[in-house]
Amino acid sequence: MNNFKATTLGIQHLLAMYAGAILVPLIIGGALGFDSAQMTYLVAIDILMCGVATLLQVWQGKAIGIGLPVVLGCTFTALTPIISIGSTQGIGAIYGAVIASGAIIVIISGFFGKLVKFFPPIVTGCVVTIIGISLLPSAMTNMGGGDVTAADFGSTVNLTLAFATLLVIVLIYRFATGFMRSISILLGLVIGTVIAIVMGRVDFSPVADASWFHMVQPFYFGKPEFHLEPIITMTLVAMVSLVESTGVYHALSDICKKPINSKDLARGYRAEGLASIIGGIFNAFPYTTYSQNVGLVQITGVKERKVIFITGGMLVLLGFLPKVAALTQIIPTPVLGAAMLAMFGTVITQGMKMLTPEIIKSTENAMIVACAVGLGVGVSVVPSVFQFLPNTLSILFANGIVTGSVTAILLNMLFNMTGSKKKDPMHN
Repeated sequence: MNNFKATTLGIQHLLAMYAGAILVPLIIGGALGFDSAQMTYLVAIDILMCGVATLLQVWQGKAIGIGLPVVLGCTFTALTPIISIGSTQGIGAIYGAVIASGAIIVIISGFFGKLVKFFPPIVTGCVVTIIGISLLPSAMTNMGGGDVTAADFGSTVNLTLAFATLLVIVLIYRFATGFMRSISILLGLVIGTVIAIVMGRVDFSPVADASWFHMVQPFYFGKPEFHLEPIITMTLVAMVSLVESTGVYHALSDICKKPINSKDLARGYRAEGLASIIGGIFNAFPYTTYSQNVGLVQITGVKERKVIFITGGMLVLLGFLPKVAALTQIIPTPVLGAAMLAMFGTVITQGMKMLTPEIIKSTENAMIVACAVGLGVGVSVVPSVFQFLPNTLSILFANGIVTGSVTAILLNMLFNMTGSKKKDPMHN
């Protein structure tokens, strides 16, 4: 393959993952009240770290890297926990938890395969569904304008922008195919922003204020702080991400006709853990495989790692260019909200897709889902319900994702891994 074709395909992979990559820092920075300069840095460092994580994974070394054409980005699984940790315990606690959870993943990478039995589809499906549902209020708030106390919240202009963007995304997804369909949310963000420019609703000052080049620096937002509850939360999030990544690894293994074994998986897990450690040091996020890029490999039929190396290199380069990162800040809040709704709705449907065959399989599984999702979403919506529990228990019940995850794990063990109805947990 010549360099021009490889670069073109690399750009396609970059575009396919770009909307997901920029949405995460925009949502987290917005929720934590970052100013324009902080948001620019957060987006830039996230893009750069997506590239670093991708390169670590594609490069097949003795200790790290799955060696398959996979692209990594920040996991949406981490959104709610990160915002919750940052809001209650501060920015330092976020990065302490990200670093610690990454180190734990590196340590357990060799035998994580044995722990996978505690994360069958009935458990991971519950977790993914809880995450998607818990994120929807944020999407709806942004569609209305972002600030519920503002005089123009839910105004005709805001809702017009939001639903026009959502309509663009839906129409592209309906009538486009292949690569164009895979970037429908990114195109929706661009077209929605163009509509907003015509309406005079875009502020270009973040781009004007941003420099053309910057050097990244460790602990830009502050030194890490290590607290037990955030570390447990982010470790659970990381484990769920590893289970999802395992599916991606096997899918790519089949597509590329390259068999993988337990040692290959361990290198893949180790690379994700290392990426989280580096991400935490530079105040970015934990990283996981992006399944949309697997679809692109299947669509194009190009399985060469050279293409993904180019994608990773471009992401690293973009991370040093604040002007590019600042462009994401001109996206109006209602436009961003519409893209969030589509993205988080997709997360929910992914969880439902995982759960449906499990629920059909047995009424016991239906009860697991009812309790796990009910408690997980319930705690996310009404976090004060367990406020009087002792500190030792509040670790489990302070966060909806942790509550839902632990409930699903324990109930799956009760119904499917013990007694006369014991089943193979890998086939639950």
